[in-house]
Amino acid sequence: MAEPPVLPDDLPRALADPPRRGRLPFVWILPVLVIVVAAVVVVQQKLAQGPSIDIYFQGADGIEANKTKIRYKDVDIGDVTNIHVSKDRKKVVVTARIHRDARDYLVEDTRFWVVRPRFTGGNISGLGTLVSGAYISVDVGRSNTESSNFEGLEVPPIVTSDLPGREFVLHAEDIGSLSVGSEVFYRHISAGQVVAYSLDPGGASVTIKVFVYQPYDRYVTADARFWQASGLDMSVNSDGVKLRTESLASILEGGIAFQALPGTSAAPAPTDAAFTLFTDQERAMRQADTEVRTFIMYFSGSLRGLSPGAPVDLRGITIGEVKALSVEYERDAGRLRFPVEVDIFPQRIRGLGQRGDRPLGMNTGAAGRALLDSLVTHGMRAELKTGSLLTGQKYVALDFHTDSPRDHVGWDASPPVFPTAAGALDELQDSVASIVKKLDKLPLDQITARLVATMATLDDTLKNADRLVRQLDGTIAPQISDTLKEAQGAMKNAKEVLGQDAPLQSDLSSTLLELSRAAKSVNALVDYLERHPEALLRGKPGESK
Repeated sequence: MAEPPVLPDDLPRALADPPRRGRLPFVWILPVLVIVVAAVVVVQQKLAQGPSIDIYFQGADGIEANKTKIRYKDVDIGDVTNIHVSKDRKKVVVTARIHRDARDYLVEDTRFWVVRPRFTGGNISGLGTLVSGAYISVDVGRSNTESSNFEGLEVPPIVTSDLPGREFVLHAEDIGSLSVGSEVFYRHISAGQVVAYSLDPGGASVTIKVFVYQPYDRYVTADARFWQASGLDMSVNSDGVKLRTESLASILEGGIAFQALPGTSAAPAPTDAAFTLFTDQERAMRQADTEVRTFIMYFSGSLRGLSPGAPVDLRGITIGEVKALSVEYERDAGRLRFPVEVDIFPQRIRGLGQRGDRPLGMNTGAAGRALLDSLVTHGMRAELKTGSLLTGQKYVALDFHTDSPRDHVGWDASPPVFPTAAGALDELQDSVASIVKKLDKLPLDQITARLVATMATLDDTLKNADRLVRQLDGTIAPQISDTLKEAQGAMKNAKEVLGQDAPLQSDLSSTLLELSRAAKSVNALVDYLERHPEALLRGKPGESK
């Protein structure tokens, strides 16, 4: 390799120029500033958006990504960012970004539902979404555990967590016409709603949850009574026909009413307290019967119209109810009997003790038996009566029958047997049956034959009478007519003779006048002879002999 040539020392040498600092052209300053501001905005938006959550719905009707809002009390707190189907293809997953300020709302019992136009019963909701579109509403829970996965509700909740009031539990045999959203009434005032119901294990009853608003929840006391207020409650009694209903909404959607028993002042019941849901107000407001005595009654008449639940009545006062009806066959006697099992509430019947100031209830024990035996001895019997001519429903009536044969309570049987008497209708039927039997014994065939023969004889008699009338009309009637004409002529002559202007009438008047004068003269002569009888021999004084 060749070496570089050697230069002379007197030649000038090049000096290295030191490196200069690079300068950014002015034209690049503005883009850099835009990039920096954009980065800051993006970071702020990310921080403001808060966490992302997933909400599971059955469908995505009305929900759109990057358009549908998440709202709490009509305030936007998030946006829907994505919608997709779950891996098992059973639900729709709605992904939403919640604002940072609403992070505390995302707890386990927070509920989400889609607000869209709905018509339920007589209520219309969500009409505003016809213009703004559907949105997802939030009901913030009270849990302390955070969550990012939620099950969306298909229908809006009846009660939100911020609504003041309390929940209670009702137990019933069936739900009737109730549904979620049915109203709860207190003295005809809307005081709550049905929020849920479920079938109990075994399927024999249902459990209903109701929410009562403040301040009406304080009237739900320990002795409060709940009853079905659905539809129309109609009753027929001596006052006429009565119709009761809470409101028009309860007729359409069903409802529940509650009220405390009169004369009680119990403290408010605790939250989630359990109550019995009665079928009607009458049953709900009955006084609780702590003691029940069961009796068997055998009636001779038909039990049609008598059903379990029918009242046992003592002169207008209900002292029990029918529990069950059944059939018994007596093999030895070869007959059927129809026992009616009734429950009597002893505390509703009271007697007076020997002192007169100590009540003696018909309760268990010797005292109760003695009271009931005394009543039966004085003629108390059970009989069937018809409570309504419209429905044909019957009830058991206890009353005194002084003409009934002596009887007693069968205490040896279990349950005891209470003596019965035939009702008025049964007696009427027996009387009618007796009359029919007597009619059957009458010789109706012979009576009918004799009646037919008598009618034939009467027909012949009438025919003979008709012939006689015709004969009289043909022969005797002309003679009678001539006789009447002659009598009419005689009457005419008599009228002419006795007329006022007739000569006979004038002569008769003159004759009568002369006779009157002669009578007066004779009368004067008689008076004179009575005074002067000697005048018959001597004549009047002063007359010459």
